[in-house]
Amino acid sequence: MPLATSKDYGPLVAPTDDSVTQALRSIEIANGVVTRPASTWTPTVHSFLLHLRSQGLTCVPQPLGIEGDVERLVLIEGDAGGDGWKHQHSDHGLRSAARLLRTVHDASTGWEPPVGAEFRAAHVASDSEPLVWCHGDFGPWNVVWKDDEAVGLIDWDFLHQAPRLDDVSYALQWFAPTRDDEMALTWHHFPSVPDRAARICSFLDAYGEGLPDFDVAETVATRMEATMALELSLANEGVEPQRTWVEEGSQEWAAGEVRWVRDNAHLLRSTP
Repeated sequence: MPLATSKDYGPLVAPTDDSVTQALRSIEIANGVVTRPASTWTPTVHSFLLHLRSQGLTCVPQPLGIEGDVERLVLIEGDAGGDGWKHQHSDHGLRSAARLLRTVHDASTGWEPPVGAEFRAAHVASDSEPLVWCHGDFGPWNVVWKDDEAVGLIDWDFLHQAPRLDDVSYALQWFAPTRDDEMALTWHHFPSVPDRAARICSFLDAYGEGLPDFDVAETVATRMEATMALELSLANEGVEPQRTWVEEGSQEWAAGEVRWVRDNAHLLRSTP
């Protein structure tokens, strides 16, 4: 069967990589402590992380404090960033990530933001679905892994309130992945083209009950468009690395990925 490629959908590679992102937004790790840039929303994130840890969750970082323009957190040991992608190839890794997301969502519901709380990402309202506190960037790179098991979730800068499906649909883009065959093989490093529909079913099954019925392709595509809008807004404010990503063509690249999802919806649906 021919590859489902990105021809006419945009570049086959993202406009930047981990090394560029690291240079634009420096993160240092020493003696079990992570030091990373802090922003106006960081105190809100720390309050949320402390809430989760008070619920017994050890899968999120322990905040140590904010000093000037940097925050300090306890390191969660394991593979993350570029080293994390390979762990979600297996069904075990995939399902463990879904269970981790569910655990965090369930524990988030009792948190009340502090007075004057600021958020980097906008909340998503719903008239029909209950709201939880969402991570906003749930991809393999922000999961901490040990032996194909998701053991931690880091980088909470896009914390916001939304229905569970907001995080789940974002996750499906990267864990299925809802991307063309060449990207699955070269970017995600799958040994062979994955059965996207089967992986989507496995992720949703592991996440469990509480999600509405939804059209996978359209829901994922719409969530991707929301990500594009946020990226463009941050870029226009001069925020890095989004400013550089947009300058390098990320919006055109992402628009191509959205078209691919809608045009290949049949690859994302289970057949009886």
